[in-house]
Amino acid sequence: MTTRMLLLADTHVPKRARRLPDAVLQAVDEADVVVHAGDWVDEATLDLLAARSRVLHGVYGNNDGPELRARLPEVARFTAEGVEISVVHETGESRKREERMDQAYPGIDLLVFGHSHIPWDTVSPSGMRLLNPGSPTDRRRQPACTMMWAEVDGRRMDATLVPL
Repeated sequence: MTTRMLLLADTHVPKRARRLPDAVLQAVDEADVVVHAGDWVDEATLDLLAARSRVLHGVYGNNDGPELRARLPEVARFTAEGVEISVVHETGESRKREERMDQAYPGIDLLVFGHSHIPWDTVSPSGMRLLNPGSPTDRRRQPACTMMWAEVDGRRMDATLVPL
């Protein structure tokens, strides 16, 4: 069986956008699992995604206040189709990220992270996949706002970046 995961990070509602784009809400409705890698900014976005998602895994980010930190972990871990997944907001600078994450998250198959607003898709020396979906509301220096789909079935992991 394949699990289709919607990956989000750095939504920054209502500071960078008044609301999530319609395409994101439609994707939430279609996803088997929604993963949010932090910087929600307001509790209403967490409540909205929790209500609409079949399954939601999320963490807090550096812009999330005490209310969100009380409801979300710094690191989330779960398994989908035999794939060990961790979610964290920050991974530090891009230089040598893969090696550092191998040390920080041994035994993890997929690490979802955010913070930079820059989409990322690499594989570490141990074979861990690192994915950053960018931001659906604040593109910063990127050509477009983005989200990401990840499909896992235990033997394979496919990721698709979606410009918004």
